[in-house]
Amino acid sequence: MDHCGELETLASGFGLIEGPLWHAQQGLLFSDVLFGGVFALRDGAVLPVVPHRRGIGGMSWHTQGGLVVSGRNIAFKPLPTGDTVTLLDRDPDDGLVGFNDITTDASGRIYAGGLGSSPVFEDGLGPRAGNLYLIDLDGSARVVAADVRLTNGLGFSPDGRTLYHSDSGRRSVNCYDVHADGSLGPKSTFVTVEKGIPDGLVVSTDGAVWVALADGGHGVAVFAPDGRQRDFIGIPEPMCTSVCFGGDDLQDLYIVSGSEGTGSDRGGAVHRIRVPVAGLPVAPARVKLPG
Repeated sequence: MDHCGELETLASGFGLIEGPLWHAQQGLLFSDVLFGGVFALRDGAVLPVVPHRRGIGGMSWHTQGGLVVSGRNIAFKPLPTGDTVTLLDRDPDDGLVGFNDITTDASGRIYAGGLGSSPVFEDGLGPRAGNLYLIDLDGSARVVAADVRLTNGLGFSPDGRTLYHSDSGRRSVNCYDVHADGSLGPKSTFVTVEKGIPDGLVVSTDGAVWVALADGGHGVAVFAPDGRQRDFIGIPEPMCTSVCFGGDDLQDLYIVSGSEGTGSDRGGAVHRIRVPVAGLPVAPARVKLPG
């Protein structure tokens, strides 16, 4: 990409990094799906924030002072300590075994991608499509989109009227019109990816969609609002899993990866590169906490 800085590797030695989230005080937060835990990268140090929990594919900050995390359920974890609160539970009997990526809209509602089967952990089910859920401000939840083969990255356009959503199982990034009540219009295809599969994504202030390309994608593809690929940022690892903007001006692009294809089970890394456009800030969650 023109006018980018040099790619820096900030941390390594992880199994499968997901859920990168920038927080002004915490720094860069990220999870290790395989070996467990949430970590904060700040001032050159990697510090554990949430111990043990595996399978976290997405995270959001909550105004109550903690993280909303995915995995076997959607849960609130107060920081630095406190009791975990479940916001939306899995329901295996109804084809919902867990959740992957999540995001929030400007109001603080949570969109969470449901999994019909686990893409990482053996559940004996085989590939099954899942639904996209909305957790509203009052804590209620409902399905807003169906038939997502493998749910991944979620992000809104600058005006909040379009939701982008990676379906890795179909190698596509889809988009939906967003209604005032948070419900979604019919699904349409934004882009289809030929090399790698679309994973995590973010949107910049100019409306471009930045998509991590996993499974041999080796980096981040940048798509203009019309779906034309305008740039690509490469990383050393084949398994580029997710991406987020950070730094005081949101022009630091953080790119995370997994171990697949590195020859090590701890080959996942965190990279950073300066880019010429700022990312959109992601609002904290404001959904009501049970209890």
